[in-house]
Amino acid sequence: MKKTIGLMLLLFLFSGFVGSEIRAQEKQTLSGYIKDGSNGEALIGATISIQDLMVGTATNEYGFFSLSLAPGKYKVLFSFIGYSPILREIDLTRNTTVNIELNADGIELKDVTVTAAKKDQNVSSVQMSVERLPVSIVKKLPHFLGEVDIIKTLQLLPGVTSVGEGSTGFNVRGGGTDQNLILLDEAPVFNSAHLFGFFSVFNGDAVKDFQLYKGGIPAQYGGRLSSVLDVRQKEGNSKRFSGSGGIGIVSSRLTLEGPIKKDKTSFMLAGRRSYADVLLRMNPDMKDNTVYFYDLNAKINHKFNDNNRLFISGYFGNDVFKFGKEFDSHWGNTTGTIRWNHLFNKKLFSNFTAIYSNFDYSISVPEGSLGFEWISSIKNMNLKADFSYFPNPDLKYKFGFGSTYYIFNPGELNPVKGSIIEFNKLEKGYGLESSAYAAVEQNIGSSLTLQYGLRLSNFSSLGDQTVFTYKSGVPKEKASVTGAKMYGKNEIIQNYFNFEPRLAIKYALSDVNSVKASYNRTCQYLHRISNTTAPTPLDIWVPTGKHIKPAKVDQIALGYFHNLGNNMFETSIEAYYKKFYDLVEYKYGAHLLLNNTIETELLDAQGRAYGLEFSVRKKEGRLTGWIAYTLSRTEKKVAGLMNNETGEIFPSTQINNGDYFPADYDKTHDLKVVANYDLNDRWSVATNFILMSGRPATYPYGKYEFQGNTYAHYINRNGARLSAYHRLDVSFTYMCKKKRPNQSWQGSWNFGITNLYSRQNAYSVYFKESEDNWVGNQKGNSTEAWQFSIIGKPVPTITYNFSF
Repeated sequence: MKKTIGLMLLLFLFSGFVGSEIRAQEKQTLSGYIKDGSNGEALIGATISIQDLMVGTATNEYGFFSLSLAPGKYKVLFSFIGYSPILREIDLTRNTTVNIELNADGIELKDVTVTAAKKDQNVSSVQMSVERLPVSIVKKLPHFLGEVDIIKTLQLLPGVTSVGEGSTGFNVRGGGTDQNLILLDEAPVFNSAHLFGFFSVFNGDAVKDFQLYKGGIPAQYGGRLSSVLDVRQKEGNSKRFSGSGGIGIVSSRLTLEGPIKKDKTSFMLAGRRSYADVLLRMNPDMKDNTVYFYDLNAKINHKFNDNNRLFISGYFGNDVFKFGKEFDSHWGNTTGTIRWNHLFNKKLFSNFTAIYSNFDYSISVPEGSLGFEWISSIKNMNLKADFSYFPNPDLKYKFGFGSTYYIFNPGELNPVKGSIIEFNKLEKGYGLESSAYAAVEQNIGSSLTLQYGLRLSNFSSLGDQTVFTYKSGVPKEKASVTGAKMYGKNEIIQNYFNFEPRLAIKYALSDVNSVKASYNRTCQYLHRISNTTAPTPLDIWVPTGKHIKPAKVDQIALGYFHNLGNNMFETSIEAYYKKFYDLVEYKYGAHLLLNNTIETELLDAQGRAYGLEFSVRKKEGRLTGWIAYTLSRTEKKVAGLMNNETGEIFPSTQINNGDYFPADYDKTHDLKVVANYDLNDRWSVATNFILMSGRPATYPYGKYEFQGNTYAHYINRNGARLSAYHRLDVSFTYMCKKKRPNQSWQGSWNFGITNLYSRQNAYSVYFKESEDNWVGNQKGNSTEAWQFSIIGKPVPTITYNFSF
């Protein structure tokens, strides 16, 4: 049945493609690129409007547009928010290429708010459940220790939360932190955190644009269940040499960009490094300790001609922690992307991409009888091709295909000289994930727009690997192993194939309000194995295989969008429901590290998430910002395995009697208030306020004694909840005055305070024996709860930022 539906949809897409091509033969095509006139950066989402016909289009992620019309003379308006529009009269008697450079509107660039969308984008676009913020706005908001952080800013938006302070991982609409596909120039980033989650790996000075898809995920994206964060690096100033940077109390950064050959070849190079290790060396007792992180972003692009352009970009980052000769650890990401843009003709745009990504970490105790080194990694290599076809103003096609080859190293333990620890190495895993997709965006009349498509995905778990077999009808445990089979190099262990349909509908009620609905099914073939609620460098990634199924989710969403005050205010309300299948959950006391039978510690879970998101944004004026409120529930269920002989459930395979229980990251209420106010041309003030429900927690049901010690007994997973979370941050920005009108250097100071009123939010609560646990000479039986808080006091910061 699924195959029949998929084939019918593909035939429908193909028939529409052929029909549009026949109709388009009588038309001529206007195409080209729209760029920033000051630096040559492509403008994503710039609009092209035909004044007399009330039709138009927008540029893609490379600044390209294509519009097919009947031959004739047209007045064409090229526009982008924050830039002066250009109106041109074009005689479209043949296919015509027009490349436009828009200049910033206004003398002072700092007064320009550059956004990657037109004013009524939230109403007019068929896409819903998408979050996008200008990097210039992100930089003005309060940030912990002055480090501009894209992911922390995303956590201020509706439907996006985290488990607490010190966690760069984020949860979207009830999804786990491993269910977010994070892309940097299309390369996946498996760990987005620096300094154990206090900062993210994205240097704000190197980022050009980013957007987060929370629902209605387009067909070109796949491999994760809950969201896609698509981050694009700057291409490099093709007009003149320029730079930017900052000096803070934690780190300093510098970004350089400029033309190698003007308007032909340009580069961008950005670096950032923290210097806690430098400060530690000033203390004689700490001079042997090292704690720092660094990033390096690089990009070069070359324009061969109007039809061909090459981009080469990369990222390298690392965290280093060393405490004398007692402990040493490092982890980091390496990515590389090569992209070739090619125009087959004025209507058919293509992008061919080769990608490399690697996340690795190591932990070691360099000396002693318990000395060891532990290393782990996940690598992937990806080849893909994406195409966009623009037959006429009412139709857009996207289609493509690609394959990703994975190498998983789940862990290797090597003893150092003189250590009593034994060598332990888990077998590497291999996998091949392939996909193909086709999607259509179609305008039906002036009010109705459809976006529909299908993604076909396949994952093959591959050898060289040994796979254990287990006795059927009983829980998977080491005692139930019946044998093992060795699979040779690249021999298929298990093969999975899935259909992932996508659908979005927009109906315009007027020029300022619309109703939207969407549905998407996505599949995830990789699982992050961790017994913590937030991502850590110790997490391992394992592929779908013989004993671990791919996870799937169905999501539906419905929303109403309304703009006020000539699009100055955006308001929206969205409702969503998600049903999860074949999630990974853990047994009580699961042993996850260096376990060659990891499936014996896992349970099969189902899940559901549903909620309402309310948002009001003010985009223009001296006061800008938003208010976002989310009411939601996220729950899981582990029904367990039934004993066929007794008809009862095996206790070790069930959680909370098979009933739904709150997920670790469930937040019933979530309120965010974000505001920025320009006091004058020099001073501005920004503030963030967060109020949300405390996350679920598992408190002891009882306690017992063993060999003279008291232990807590847990049976009701996530049956309690931590206290409510709330925090207020504030920052002030001072723009330094330029000395001369032609002076390019511009400096600014940012002063901020995190946790202004000293709220001690609970990150976790744990239980231990009471410190006063003795009655005379007899040991008592008293336990007490302890709260762990990450940021319990106000944290001030000061940062100097500059550009030239």
